[in-house]
Amino acid sequence: MNKTMKKTIATVLCAVCCAGSATAQQFMTLQQLKDSALKNNIAIRDARNSIDAASQQRKEALTKYFPNISANGAWFNANKHIIDKNIKPTDYIPTSVAMAMAQILPPEALIDLVNPINVSMVKDGIIAGVTATQPVFAGGKIINSNRLARVGVEASRLQLRLSENEVEQKTEQYYWQLVTLEEKMNTIKAVEELLADIHKDVDVAVRAGLVMRNDLLQVELRQNDIESQKLKLQNGISIVQRLLAQYCGLNSNIINVKKEDVVASAPVETGGNLMDLAEYQLLQKQVDAAHLKKLITVGQSMPTVAVGAGYNYYKINDMNRNFGMVFATVNVPISDWWGGSHAIKRKKIEQRKAEEELADKAELLNIRMEKAWNDVTEAYQQLTIAQRSIEQAEENLRLNRNYYKAGTSRMADLLEAQLLYQQARDRQTDAFADYQNKQLEYRIATGR
Repeated sequence: MNKTMKKTIATVLCAVCCAGSATAQQFMTLQQLKDSALKNNIAIRDARNSIDAASQQRKEALTKYFPNISANGAWFNANKHIIDKNIKPTDYIPTSVAMAMAQILPPEALIDLVNPINVSMVKDGIIAGVTATQPVFAGGKIINSNRLARVGVEASRLQLRLSENEVEQKTEQYYWQLVTLEEKMNTIKAVEELLADIHKDVDVAVRAGLVMRNDLLQVELRQNDIESQKLKLQNGISIVQRLLAQYCGLNSNIINVKKEDVVASAPVETGGNLMDLAEYQLLQKQVDAAHLKKLITVGQSMPTVAVGAGYNYYKINDMNRNFGMVFATVNVPISDWWGGSHAIKRKKIEQRKAEEELADKAELLNIRMEKAWNDVTEAYQQLTIAQRSIEQAEENLRLNRNYYKAGTSRMADLLEAQLLYQQARDRQTDAFADYQNKQLEYRIATGR
């Protein structure tokens, strides 16, 4: 194989590898990431499964309104007759009748009445029946059980809302964390270019004998430090990309995000209604559930009334019989009254606990709304300060670079100005991401 062919093959392989790498990467917006997380995240799937399970439980409770239909049947074949007995007819004939028969019947017949007679019956048979029972009064257990099942469905839907809020918040946190790291990487690249220019100028000055070699060594040490920071940022970006992909349920291990063109405008307080919060509504559902559970417990100590109809058939030996019937039943749980009173008191206590928890958590939710707004305003103020600091750090760096070139300042002062500039940019990047996260937390806290 000649060198030209080898070079061609190497070029093709390199192009294929680069294409595969580009395919593996995905560029996604924040909204695309949220949509994917809301569709694929395990917490959302669990919440939706809980809704399905609650819906099935409600349908199950609904069936209790309808008649309870049951069918039963039996077949038997014994190795001997179930009824096998010797009977003396005289034992079953009254004395007055026996005396009259003695005067009428011949002696041979009277002897047969005295001798035992063997009676054998019921050796095999078939028994079958169908019964339908309709509850008329069940102490409110059926009605309240259906209401409780409906509350369970509503609570599951509220839990899904909470899961969606949590997933949305976590996704945005990962997104801004990745954007922050990439912006810091851009800062590192800008600092690398700056230090490269300074290194070039100082190297020329050292060669000309204008400055000491120590200044060049200080620049190179700072370049090494920047290179170390760059490695840490690369590792951090890789980890956050993988975490974001896993959290959003994406197949790719590497996700490149598109930075949103967001203008950091001053926050506007929208306020919030406590009744709109999923957390508050869920607490209300807990109170409703506790109340219904108490009513169900009360119903368990009350009588139940039911009516029904049935059809039965039996065949025993050679005798066939079928018949229908209607019936009514009343069940009074007398012994349950003893423990039932304590169970009712326990359910009342649980209802009171749910009501007290509602009142306590309502206050905490109001405090959370107020704190969320305070965090938003503070984050905006921090962002404003960070933006001013960048302008001041840029001017400070420009002046120190000019002073060093003029020989009126030290290299340490110039590198200190460079470090302050880098820190100012990093603080502005962190402040911007924090402001976006705080705004999302405020929207969630106010039910917006």
